[in-house]
Amino acid sequence: MTAPALLLLLRHDQDGIATLTLNRPQARNALSTELMEALDASLVTIASEPGIRVVVIAAAGRAFCAGHDMREIRATPTRETYDAVFALCCRLMQRIVALPKPVIARVQGAASAAGCQLVATCDLAIAGASARFATPGVDIGLFCSTPMVALSRTVGRKAAMEMLLTGEAIDAHRAREIGLVNRVVPDAELDTAVTALARRIAGKSALTIAIGKQAFYRQAELDLAAAYAFTAEVMTRNMLARDAEEGIDAFLEKRPAVWTGT
Repeated sequence: MTAPALLLLLRHDQDGIATLTLNRPQARNALSTELMEALDASLVTIASEPGIRVVVIAAAGRAFCAGHDMREIRATPTRETYDAVFALCCRLMQRIVALPKPVIARVQGAASAAGCQLVATCDLAIAGASARFATPGVDIGLFCSTPMVALSRTVGRKAAMEMLLTGEAIDAHRAREIGLVNRVVPDAELDTAVTALARRIAGKSALTIAIGKQAFYRQAELDLAAAYAFTAEVMTRNMLARDAEEGIDAFLEKRPAVWTGT
């Protein structure tokens, strides 16, 4: 990444938690090509860092993310430009799902279009009470088709279709009702809530979390019988891990477990 690209994305590590902050507040953190590339590259790096247990995606300024940078996209109105932008976006979203560490969205203000997609893609999300979510592409003649992938896999179909067809924003409490976010907290308590959740997860076995996250998304795409067959094999493999032996022994002996990640 170039120096300017690095400034578009800030990273702070503490207690096994890597916080990646979208840093284009003047553009409401719109996902420019450079910002998406920087975020994607950071996730690739973090995937191989054993000291990082949890990732938080945050944003500077008043908005979480306004979606794609339409000014940038329309500056070069060619099929090649559009193909490249949406292919990069799809790669980034799949990178989050494939990352062997949980990813938490810390949401304040607006999360629109690809910004809403980013929230839906993250494994968990905590929103401040002032957060708003929308897929308003229909209002400008560009249906939110790629955001639809993450949204329809996170919330119920009727709720997803209403957001996609009307383009209307929903508030944080409605987002919680439909399952787009896990929790809603007062804006002033957002950092505290996100940190507490991240630390709780970071205290678990990293190997167990990685196995579980991968299995969660894999089984969700299978039919019932195939899902049970797959997860039974996963549990057997998990039971053979040193961390499972240690965790079960610690439970039986009523002592804290000591994780080794093996």
